Amino acid sequence: MKRIISNSTAETIRLGERFARSLKKGDFVALIGIFGAGKTYFTKGVAKGLGYKTIKCVTSPSFTLCNIYKGKRGIRLYHFDAQRLGKPAELFRLGLQEAADGIGIIEWGDKILYHLKNTPIIKVVFKVIGKNKRVISFSKRI
Repeated sequence: MKRIISNSTAETIRLGERFARSLKKGDFVALIGIFGAGKTYFTKGVAKGLGYKTIKCVTSPSFTLCNIYKGKRGIRLYHFDAQRLGKPAELFRLGLQEAADGIGIIEWGDKILYHLKNTPIIKVVFKVIGKNKRVISFSKRI
């Protein structure tokens, strides 16, 4: 497991941007962490790394449950939020299968990992250790 310390939201965005370079179509990423841990800022960085023009438009899908972005590389970024789901199966109705056509990022991904047990997934865990400081850990399940 690789661990990186981020000291600011700007660093978290840059980390997401660098992380995006390693992603390819069909990848799924589960973001795990408490409210305010940096999951959406990280996703803004991923979008930037995929060539999305303005990351201001990248927002938490808390109420929409799924936002879709298309970057310059032609890869769609499916940004899901599993926090408000009554049942994990609802995420599949929102288009989780279609995300295999692009890259799927799932905030609160720990709520549905069991349902993706046959899907390779990259887990990114955010731990708050200070007002602006986070430990961000990466692991891959095959």
